Amino acid sequence: MADMKEGAQTERQDQLQASSSSGPADSPPAAARQEDAEGPQVAHGGPGSQRGGPVVDSCLAQFKLRKFFVLRPGTLDQAIKDTKALVNKEEDGSIHSIWLMAEVDHWNNEKERLVVITDNSLLVCKYDFMMLSTEQIQRIPLNFVDRISQGPFSFPKHSLLQREGEGIRVFWDRLREPSFISRWNPFTTNFPFITFTHHPVRNISDTFAALCDIDKFCEQLREAAQKAHITKPVPGKANGVMLLKQFIHIEAYVGAMSFLGNQNKLGYCMARGSIGF
Repeated sequence: MADMKEGAQTERQDQLQASSSSGPADSPPAAARQEDAEGPQVAHGGPGSQRGGPVVDSCLAQFKLRKFFVLRPGTLDQAIKDTKALVNKEEDGSIHSIWLMAEVDHWNNEKERLVVITDNSLLVCKYDFMMLSTEQIQRIPLNFVDRISQGPFSFPKHSLLQREGEGIRVFWDRLREPSFISRWNPFTTNFPFITFTHHPVRNISDTFAALCDIDKFCEQLREAAQKAHITKPVPGKANGVMLLKQFIHIEAYVGAMSFLGNQNKLGYCMARGSIGF
């Protein structure tokens, strides 16, 4: 009798173990249930993963922009304060506005600039945003400004260079044309005009968008120049400023130096990274 009871208990235990082991096997795995609820999963690197592409590109662009020293906290405020201190009240008058621009020279090189519009002058300042000091200042009398051109950039027919976006060119001596030697000398600054375009950080925030607004800059510059012509007319010079919508032509053909410089933003104060050996 004891052997029969032990045999019956052993048989029940075997049945319980069989039923418990067969239960989960009949139900689908958790991963399969999740796939049925959410749809088929896409492996990394497949077409579905491209949805994160623009986000990654945006983050990379933001990271590159953060390398500009002008974006460091307090840097721009100090730069504006230092620039205001350079304004000569007697010669320049009151300050109307300050702008963050990029100057484009006759060889298509970009250079970071702070530009100040006053009653009587257009001040173009080369400011070192890393050392917080003004290195150079160019003063252009507004009553000599006779033309302002605004439009997309253009190059000679066989030029290898190109530039996107729009620019503004300010002329102050329409009777003087640059000489042949000046055009082919990359270090020449004796030109009767100056060219500006957008600063690369203009889309980082609303504050910088207003500071780099080239349309508003053109409008305020024209108004200030018109007033300067009335208050301080130049003898023998036609008063008034013409605003022209036309191409900004840059007479450069190969420009290997400008290509390398603009690609690496050598005309801007930026964190270049550490170099180790």
